[in-house]
Formats: sequence, structure tokens, C-alpha cells
Amino acid sequence: MGKEGRGSRSHLQQQVQTCSGSHLWNAAGGEGAGPRQPRPGTGGLPGPGLLQQRVNFRRQNCLTFRFPRLLQHLGLGCRVAPQKRKMPFHPRKLPLDIPSPTETDWIKTDEEDNLFVNDPEKSHDSLPQPFRMISKLVTVVLEEAWEVIKGKDREELQKQELAPTLYQPSAEFQVVGTANCMVASSEYIFIGLSAGLFVFSISTCEKVCAWEAAKLEICAIRASDLGNGSHLLGSVDELGCARLFYFFKENLLHIKAINEVEDISKRTACTELEISRGGDYAGFLLQGDAEVWLEIYRLPKESWLKEIQTAAMTPLSAALPAGYAKEAAATSQIFVPKTMDMQGTGTEDTELQQQLLKAESRLGPPVLLLKVRAPKPLAGSIFKNPFEALMKSDDGHGIGLGNNHLIKESQWEWQETVFTGAFHQYLETEDEQESREEKPSHAVFHFHLPGRILPMGTETKVEPDMPVAFSVHWSRSQNLCFYFLSRPPKEKLDSDPKPDVVWPCAAPITCSATTPCSSYLAFACEDGAITVWDKSLGFPLSVTMLPGGSAARSIQFMPRSSLPSEKTSYSYENLPSAKVQLLVLCTDGSLHLITSGTKEFNTKLLGCRPESPGQTISTVSTVSALPNAVLIFSRDGTIGLMDVATQENLCHFIPRPPYRVVSPWQPIFTVDSDGQYLILKGEELSGGVKAETDTIFLFNFKSYPFMEKFLQNVEFPSDSVDHLRWDTRTNRFLKDSLEQLSTISQQMPECWSQLQTYAATLQAESLEK
Repeated sequence: MGKEGRGSRSHLQQQVQTCSGSHLWNAAGGEGAGPRQPRPGTGGLPGPGLLQQRVNFRRQNCLTFRFPRLLQHLGLGCRVAPQKRKMPFHPRKLPLDIPSPTETDWIKTDEEDNLFVNDPEKSHDSLPQPFRMISKLVTVVLEEAWEVIKGKDREELQKQELAPTLYQPSAEFQVVGTANCMVASSEYIFIGLSAGLFVFSISTCEKVCAWEAAKLEICAIRASDLGNGSHLLGSVDELGCARLFYFFKENLLHIKAINEVEDISKRTACTELEISRGGDYAGFLLQGDAEVWLEIYRLPKESWLKEIQTAAMTPLSAALPAGYAKEAAATSQIFVPKTMDMQGTGTEDTELQQQLLKAESRLGPPVLLLKVRAPKPLAGSIFKNPFEALMKSDDGHGIGLGNNHLIKESQWEWQETVFTGAFHQYLETEDEQESREEKPSHAVFHFHLPGRILPMGTETKVEPDMPVAFSVHWSRSQNLCFYFLSRPPKEKLDSDPKPDVVWPCAAPITCSATTPCSSYLAFACEDGAITVWDKSLGFPLSVTMLPGGSAARSIQFMPRSSLPSEKTSYSYENLPSAKVQLLVLCTDGSLHLITSGTKEFNTKLLGCRPESPGQTISTVSTVSALPNAVLIFSRDGTIGLMDVATQENLCHFIPRPPYRVVSPWQPIFTVDSDGQYLILKGEELSGGVKAETDTIFLFNFKSYPFMEKFLQNVEFPSDSVDHLRWDTRTNRFLKDSLEQLSTISQQMPECWSQLQTYAATLQAESLEK
């Protein structure tokens, strides 16, 4: 082999020529190729030479078709005959028949997919890794996405099939200016506009009267029905000034501005107001430069009504001096926009208006009872011994706000240092800690009727329909404080009175609510705990923890299914059990219904947190005429009426096209005191300059067909005594006890004989022992 090794080119050429020889050319179709002849005398069987040719032919095929490049590299000019590639064909599985004219014999979709055989060369065309895995993952993602799309389409179809009925407003009217707030009571709608306070009639949708002398924008309104068409109103304008009005015979009289001062530097702003049921008391939350306080006023409504009625019955010539009517009419704050088309009506209204001018100036101002300030933060004690701290407490109450303590300032600092060092990694940032130490800036207060939780004493004379106390809880405060409205005569107004009753809680109170009859009280804390109290009996009905750690944003009591009847009599043993329902709207958008009672307690989820932000509940409202229904306002402008018993959406209320709900995240609406109308502010979808008028829509529940069906499914329980006055309950209890005296007197001799027999038996047994 010389110097060339076994792996050299010349060595490989010799090996290939030895294996193939001249048969390479013949097998490939080259020179010397001819028909193969059988060996003579062998019977047509191939001889050894032919077998050798076949072996060489197979070797040549192996080298030619598997290693063509190797042969070219070795210089062996082998010619390979090109093979004809056959096109794939798809034989039919089913016979080719003429389809029948009926569809039942046609090929189905799944059979048509398998009608042709798959591509035979598909197995050779598969992707290599990792592209094969990527292809599978993409296929899975597409299939899952398609399932999601089909699921959403299916849900949309179901929503369209189960979509509640849409109801448009039954009436509407226009108001000049911007409507900021509204409240409906009895037959009237009181609307706060950008130019003053206006009154409209619900039945006719016409303007009755207005107060627009000051041309101030009214931002908040509260109303209390006094009966006989009279109402007591409280309003707050854009400057934070609170005013009281008296509505009498379609005339609006301005009584007094609570916090109006001439010096602008001393001006205070009213942030909240509340009028008690019946109009006996009013509360105003005022805010100054550095502090916030609550002022409670007694309203002399009887003297106001007497003065107004006297002026209305007095003839005009005797009520006003000569020339006074024209001058007073020009500067009056009373405006009667009655139409003068009817003969005689305009003259009578003008005379009544002029007669009430003098009465307006004679109306006495409200009487200031209390001025309650926000509680001071806890600080170090200045007392040297417990006796000084006890002497500081006037009445010696053991439970209070915690200000009269013996903890020194150094002890507070030591405690803060130890706590911060031990739990430094779990504490909030410094900004959050500073925000928690800010002074209270808001308060929620309610007026309360007599009850067992308010120990008034036997020497205090109270009326059953008049409030005897009010409760208040400040922002970031854990205490619910009660103050009696009957104060000592020697108490100063600026003495910062102490609360008469304090209810400490484990967490700061966020919101609270009371029933219209003031029989039940509920409050929610930041930790999700909600407590419902029966004030007439003096014990809590339930304590509930909201699921998921959510906190309550607003709470309100559901209306009772039926009102008590004065003619209904109960025995003391068979009194109906107390049962109230509380509607809770949480910060996460969920809606819960808490049922509390002496024999029943449960929590129901009415609406969970929606996936779409537009479906988030912005606010809810109850309807007094529909005990099991609640109005739900969503941020997308949807207004639905839900039956809380079946959790079914009864219908949707929509403004008339092309109008929509104004600011659906904070809609401007009201429900009248009788629960018959929903009054809603709408705006036109013009997209241009804001119109100078606003549209008010009225939805009359009685005009819609769902009312009959809904009232048929409502279960009215037996009359309850929960909403009766405490003196009525006491009279019924005494009456039942008096009726049972005759039965008790008949059973007394029998019971006495049984006791004597039992005593004789015990005495005999003791003697035997």
C-alpha cells in the first residue's frame, strides 16, 4: 500500500472497484448492460455468475443511492438514473354514488372529514423538535381561546334571552340651571339648583314656588314632613352656609341662616346636616380653620306654625301697613310662580304671599342646645393620684372616652419605643402613621327615640314621638357616643359636654344606620364587623363578620313588609319575633343582605364583585312600597330593580333616548317618602356645549306591569309590635296582664293546695329521718 494508509483516497477507490467492478455501469444502465440469460441446463435458474451480478447490483445500489456524494468525491463518475416521484393520491373510503334527493342520506360533517385518506407522506413531513412542541402548544392555546370565545358568545346569548324588561320614564320636566340635589316628600319635589331652591309638584310636574333671592347654588337638601302639606327644609349652599325653610301652602319661607356671618375671615362651612323625624331637632356639622364641631338646635315648629296660620287668616289690610306690600314684595325672599291664567287664582296667591311677608320676619330663631366637639387625642396625664382623676369626672362614670387616665407622657413614649422596636418590619410608613394622627374631619350622627339603651330616668318627662338623644361617631374613632337632648339649665353652650353613654368598639366605626322608627341601630367597623342592636329591648340581635376581609361602604335597613295596626292585639307569650334585614354595600363592590332576629340569622350574597368595571355597583336604595326590592345603580348607567328574596332582576329603568344618567358613579336621584316614584336627573347625549336646562325623569312604579306580579309573590308576615311606640307596647302588656288576672285568680286555690300538700310531704319525710 506504500505510504498511503487505509483511510486514504486511493485505498477507498480500490475497495469500491473491488466490490462493484464493471457491474456498476451495467447496473446503473451504462455500457455492457443487456438482458440477463439463464444458464443452460439449469432449468431457468440463475447460475453462480448471475447470482454474483445480483449481489454486485445490490452493493451498487447501496453505494449509489446512499452515498452519492462519496462516489463523486472519490472520482467515480457513476451516473444515477433519476427516479420519477409519484404524486400522492387519496383513495376514497366510500363508493362514489349519486346523492339521494333527501337530506337524511347525505354525508354528515364528521363522515366528510374522514372521506379521504390522509397524506401518505405526512409522516415524513413532520417538524423536528423543538418546533413540534411549539406547534402543539400553539394549537392548544388556539383551541382554549376558541372555547373562551364560544363561552362568551353563549353568555351573551343567555343574557339576551334572560334580559330584564326595560321601562322608560312615565313623565319628565325641564329645570333651568344645574340640578345638584333633590328630595321628594309627600306630593312635592324639592330641587337644589344653581340659582336657588325650587319646589315642583309630582302629579303635574309644574313649578310651585322657589327661593332664588340670593342666587346661590344649593348643594344639599334635607326635608321633614310636618303633615297637612307643611314641610321643614334644611339646605347647604356652595359657600357652606346652612339655612332653614318652612314650606306652607305652596309658599316657601326663609327662617334663618345658621352660620352666616358678616366677617369673611370668621366664616365656617357646614359639611353635613340632619333633621329629626317630625322636625323637632336639627343638627349641623360645622368646620372651621382648625377644628370641627357639631351644633344641635331645638326647632320651635309649633310657634312657627301658629304664627304662619295667624298671618294667613288675617286680612291683608290689617296685616300690612299702607305701602308696605309693594316694598316688601320687591325685596321678599318668597317667590310664588303660579300661573296667572286662571281667574282669581293669581289674586288669591298674591294676597297670601303678601300676608306671609310679615309672618316671616316674626318667626323665632332655632334654639342652640349643644355644641359637641371632636374628641381630643389621648395624651399624657396631668393627675398625680387616682383621687384627682376621679374628681375630674363630674358624675363618676366608669366608662368614657378614656381621657381621664393616669398614664404619663413618659410611659406613652416608652410604650411607643418598645412597640416600634419589636414590630418595626410590620409597621406602616411614616406618612401613614402621620395621617392616622390627624384630627377628625367628619362625623355621622342620628337622632333616637326613647328606648332601653338610653337610661333617661323616671324624673325626666319624654314624649314617645320626640327624640331624647342623638348618637355620633367621628372619623377614625372607635367610640359611639350618645348625648341626651335634655341638658341641665346651668350648662354652658361652649362647655364641651361629655357623652352620657359611650359604646367602645374594637375597630374604628365607618358607617351607621337607624330605622325610621328608631327601634334598631346598626354600625359597621373597619375590621368588617357589623352589629345590629334592638334599642327597644336593649340587646344586640346579631354580630356579623363580612367574608373575605372586606369593609362596609354603606349600610341601610330594608323596609318592613307590613306596618303595625293599632287594632291588632297580641298576648305577651305570642308576640311576633323581631326580624330585620340590613343591606350592606362593601368597598369591593359586593352586596350582602343580613337578616337578624331572635330566632333567625343568616347572610345572603346578592351580588359579587363583577369582572367588568362598568358593572360595579355605585349605590343602592330601598323602596318603602316594595319591601323585598332594592334599586341598584351601576357605573355603566344601569338602574336595576332586584327582588332580594329570589335574587331576580325584575326590570331596568332607563331614561328616554337620547338621554342618559348623569354621573352614574354618583347619580343624582331620590325616592319619595311613600315609595311610589323614582326621580332621576338625566343629560342629553349631544357631546357639545352643556345645555342651560336639566331634565328630570319620573318613574311611577304603579304604572308598570311588574308591580302586580311582584306584590303577588311578596309574603307579608303577621303584624309586629317592633315599630310601635314604647308606651303603646307597655299599655298592651299591662292590658294583657289585666285580662289574665281572672284566669290567675281561678288557678290560685288549686296551686295553693298543691303547695300545701307538697310541704306536708316534705315535713313527714324529715320527721321519719
